[in-house]
Amino acid sequence: MPRITAIKKQKREGRVSIYVDGKFAFGTDLETLVRSGLKVEEEVPEETLDRLRRTSDEQKYINKALQFASFRPRSEREIKDWCKRKNVGVIVEKKIIKKLTKLELLNDVAFTRWWVRQRSEFRPRSKRQLKAELFQKGIESQIIDLVISSEGLDEISIARKLLEKQNWKYRNLEEKERRQKQSEYLARKGYDWDTIKEVVD
Repeated sequence: MPRITAIKKQKREGRVSIYVDGKFAFGTDLETLVRSGLKVEEEVPEETLDRLRRTSDEQKYINKALQFASFRPRSEREIKDWCKRKNVGVIVEKKIIKKLTKLELLNDVAFTRWWVRQRSEFRPRSKRQLKAELFQKGIESQIIDLVISSEGLDEISIARKLLEKQNWKYRNLEEKERRQKQSEYLARKGYDWDTIKEVVD
């Protein structure tokens, strides 16, 4: 039966290396080690070691997902896409989503509200553009409509802010050409004709 011959601290904080029969077997985190009850010189069935390896791998991905989700709010689609890039299995992916949701790091409504406010503050968008961006993030249309409605976005004000940043491009143009260029710009940004007409006029 395999025997634990050493448990050594790794350079990475909170990680240890498990040695079996004098050879490195796998790495794990301290929490998993404590729960397992492994001790040096203890003989352990191969099935137990395999289970511990799987648990350690799962915890490693969960910890990485926690880091990924802590930088900024994430949508569930973003987490699933991250899991796919990391080749995380379906079972572990579900555990990650459950863990992040429990820690309130994963909430599509909160993410949508954060996204809308960030865009409004730093990179203004029309409602149409916001909806397209959020749809790409995997947000359901009902959530998008609810949040955008509750945020009370002023399309006219946002469109004017956008034009103010572009005014230097149009200052030497004749009025007719200026109005045309401004209208085309706002149309590309997703604004409807009524909004464009009011802002440009």
